[in-house]
Amino acid sequence: MTTADDTRSRILTAARELFAERGYAGTSLADIAAAVGLTKTAVAYHFHPKDKLAAELIAPAAEDMIALLGSDFAGRSAFVEALVGFTVRHRAVMRLLMDDISGADHAPPGSTGEAIRTFRDALYAKLAGPDPDAETRLRSWAVLGALQGAIVQTMDLPEAQVRDALVRAALAI
Repeated sequence: MTTADDTRSRILTAARELFAERGYAGTSLADIAAAVGLTKTAVAYHFHPKDKLAAELIAPAAEDMIALLGSDFAGRSAFVEALVGFTVRHRAVMRLLMDDISGADHAPPGSTGEAIRTFRDALYAKLAGPDPDAETRLRSWAVLGALQGAIVQTMDLPEAQVRDALVRAALAI
């Protein structure tokens, strides 16, 4: 017999995979229901509106981000390695947030985009350090942009392979 917790877990797993593959806007509750073998109404019973589903998927990544930003690292390289590890570990969530990331600069107060902008700017500050020169600013934004683009375009590759290649690339920047 399937419990409500089992059903929620199956829905979350399917949603994570579909959002990573198609993006948030490209995935409907009906798509998730079909992947799990339920009706759209059954999925909506657990997660309505769809934003609640996304929020539950995002929460663990947000907690890890707060921990990452609150940690002290022995140099920029150690932080870059931890950042790459976070990004790759949560790449399905990063794919889910891609539309919000691209619009974060113009997101209204109280929106998901504003929260994303806050995290993005905190990551930049940790990469660039206080009072960065032009070269450091450019390199710091390049690392963030490279991670953002690369993890989305490599969802089909094994996590370890992506992590190792991105650490090398980010450190080279």
